[in-house]
Amino acid sequence: MTGEINLKEESILFRKMNHKIPSTTYGTFALYRYPAKFIPQVIAYIFDKYGYPGMSVFDPFAGYGTVGLVSKIYGYDYELWDLNPLLEIFHKVATMEAEEIYVGQVISEMKRFEGKFIPDWSNIEYWYPKDFLNFLYNIWGYYHSQDENLKLLLTIPLLKVTRYFSYDDTQRQKLSKSPKSIARINSLLANDWKNAFYEKLIREINAIIDNIKEYHKLSPKPVRSIVRGGVDSLTRQLDEEKEILITSPPYLQAQQYIRQAKMDLFWLGYREEEIKRLSKLEIPYREVDSCRIHSESYNYYKNLITEERLQKIFDRYFWGVLGALTNLQKRIRSYLFLFVGSANIRGMPIPIDRIFAEHFTALDWEHEITLKDTIVSRQLFFYIKNPATGLKDQRMRTENLVVLRRSKK
Repeated sequence: MTGEINLKEESILFRKMNHKIPSTTYGTFALYRYPAKFIPQVIAYIFDKYGYPGMSVFDPFAGYGTVGLVSKIYGYDYELWDLNPLLEIFHKVATMEAEEIYVGQVISEMKRFEGKFIPDWSNIEYWYPKDFLNFLYNIWGYYHSQDENLKLLLTIPLLKVTRYFSYDDTQRQKLSKSPKSIARINSLLANDWKNAFYEKLIREINAIIDNIKEYHKLSPKPVRSIVRGGVDSLTRQLDEEKEILITSPPYLQAQQYIRQAKMDLFWLGYREEEIKRLSKLEIPYREVDSCRIHSESYNYYKNLITEERLQKIFDRYFWGVLGALTNLQKRIRSYLFLFVGSANIRGMPIPIDRIFAEHFTALDWEHEITLKDTIVSRQLFFYIKNPATGLKDQRMRTENLVVLRRSKK
């Protein structure tokens, strides 16, 4: 490749670089199995090395909202966006005050409740055996009748148990029925499944209370925050300047976040029409305007892709993500921190970190370093062979933090 820039790179293990946060699953950092979740130690590392009093933080692809949770611990104002509306709900749960409740009393009230909530979901009977549905309608009827604080406390436990009692294979990246999940449901049906439901729910409620208490041991600060779910980050404008941008953009061919979350959105009251609208906004399913990508690596790898469909996925991804970040970086004063992984197209690795670095250095950002972190675990379904290609599946082994500093020229 001609015109390729030299990039400084170092290996790192972020999990070992910060002792303020005991583990990746501590407190409320892992209440919900969000795909490809940002580990808190990455953000903590950035704040330890680059943070300063009064700094404001922005994440336009916030996912579960980890950037906000860590920002509160360090006392930084923050703004979070994500296409998935669950961001707002999960953030409220993860940052709520610890409350003592009588779990037994809540369960007793739930058992006696006669009202129903029926999701606006035309395909619901495909995902649940009929024996479960009327029972679940009553459970969620109770949920939707409660005050805000109790609803928040019950949200994630109920979502987890309701999904466990569905035909969804929770090890897969998107909503998917499998022989394994069917066997799980058949086993539940053969036993006292109602009692099993309540027992599992009680465990989950008690666990979330403990998790919230753990998070507050980290002394989160009362900072200014803006959290917006259901936001199209590819087109929205940033209203005010921020000091730094930290984000982990969607993966090149793993944009299934709304499709994975839609079961939960239905039970929380989102309508089918709205969920379909959000699904159509996911990369690479949507049309995006072309934009100039300032990267020799981008052009080089694009020319190696021979299939028109894959070329379209490639272009839509970079036009969408880099188009959005190019627009948003205009209101960022100091640093961009972009946490990305390498992706494979037909077995060919695409160096997304390099493409991002080349693009932004052409826009007068200075590449400071790329830190290469080994992936210890990932909440994605593993295939021995890729079902689309028949080739041996190649999951990402590292994720890379691209550090870019605003040029002082």
